[in-house]
Amino acid sequence: MEEKNMSVISMKQLLEAGVHFGHQTRRWNPKMAEYIFTERNGIYIID
Repeated sequence: MEEKNMSVISMKQLLEAGVHFGHQTRRWNPKMAEYIFTERNGIYIID
């Protein structure tokens, strides 16, 4: 089996790259409900 070389990426690097991880719970579209994983500190975490 071929071994894959995967880098470990920090949360800081993700945020600096502008990765979208969610948005404020007051700004949501009901059509996106199936993609919402959870809510933390007023932010939806999308899956």
